[in-house]
Amino acid sequence: MVRTSSTPVPPPVRRPQSVAVNLVAHLERLIASGELPPGSRLPGERELASSLSVSRASLREAMHELEQKHLVERTPGRGTIVAEPSDQERALRALPPLDAEPPDAEQDYAAELRGILEPTIAALAAERATAADVVQLQDVLLTSAGDLRPARSLELDLEFHRVLARASHNPLLTALHERMSDWTMPVRERSHRRKSGRQHSVEGHRDICAAVAAHDAEAARAAMTAHLADVHHLIARQAGQ
Repeated sequence: MVRTSSTPVPPPVRRPQSVAVNLVAHLERLIASGELPPGSRLPGERELASSLSVSRASLREAMHELEQKHLVERTPGRGTIVAEPSDQERALRALPPLDAEPPDAEQDYAAELRGILEPTIAALAAERATAADVVQLQDVLLTSAGDLRPARSLELDLEFHRVLARASHNPLLTALHERMSDWTMPVRERSHRRKSGRQHSVEGHRDICAAVAAHDAEAARAAMTAHLADVHHLIARQAGQ
C-alpha cells in the first residue's frame, strides 16, 4: 500500500557542494531514519522542488541518483515512491538481538564478526561512495565535534557506521551491519562512557572519512582496522582498572 508522505523539510546549510549532491544526502538520511518510510509517495516534482527551495533540474538529478541507489522508484502515473526493502534485507533485519548483557563468548563472537565486516565495508565505501555519501559522513563528523554526552556520542557513532555501510552500496551488507551493530551494543556503550573513548571514536572516524573521501580502499580498510583495535584496547584497559 502506498502512503502519501508529508513534504520533507529543506536540508540544512552545508559546505559548498552542488545542490543535487546536498539534496541526495538530505533525502537519503530521511529515508534511512524512517522519516520517509518505505512505500511513501513523495510530492510531485513542482511541489517538492518548491518546498525544498531547489530547481527542478537539481531535483531531477538528485532523484536519478536515489533511483540508481534503489532507494526510490519512479513510475509514470504513480510518481516517486520510497522503495521497499528486498526479502533478503527483511530476513537479515529480522535476526534476533542479543540479550542486554550477552555472555562473554557471544560478545567475542560479535566482536569477531565486526572485525571481519567493518573493514570490508570501509574498503567498499571508499571504492563506491558518491559525493553525497561523503557529505553525509562529514556531516556526522561535524555534529560529533565538541564535548558530547555519552548517549549522544554513541548515537552519532552508530550513525557514522550506518552511513558508511550504506556507502558500500550493498543492501545486504547494510542490513547485516545493522544487526551486527545491535550485537556489539554493550561494548560500544562501555566505550562511550568515558571522555577518552568518545575522543578516540571521533579521531578514528576522521581517519576513515578521509580515506573514503580520497577513494583509497586500502587506507579505509586500514583506518577501520586501527579504529576497532583502538576500541578493543580501550575496553581492555577499562576492564583492568
